[in-house]
Amino acid sequence: MAWIYILECSDGSYYVGSTRDMERRLWQHQRGEGAVYTRSRLPVRLAFAHQCESPAEAFWLEKRIQKWSRAKREALIRGDFDALPALAKKPSRRK
Repeated sequence: MAWIYILECSDGSYYVGSTRDMERRLWQHQRGEGAVYTRSRLPVRLAFAHQCESPAEAFWLEKRIQKWSRAKREALIRGDFDALPALAKKPSRRK
């Protein structure tokens, strides 16, 4: 088992990560021992967490969610799953 999570940082930004031990990883982030990104944005709070079947699945979701817009991440945090397809980035059309 593994986890995908989103932290809300003190500056209002979001950090997306994955871990096998959610409790320990959150503790590390809150103590400034987590990712470099969150160290300078303390305190952080857990905004979203989802348990996955495997570390590979959690890592795949982490990389996918990292590419999402802020609005799409916030819909996920709110649990507004119906809004997610409409918030997907549209591919740009080249002429």
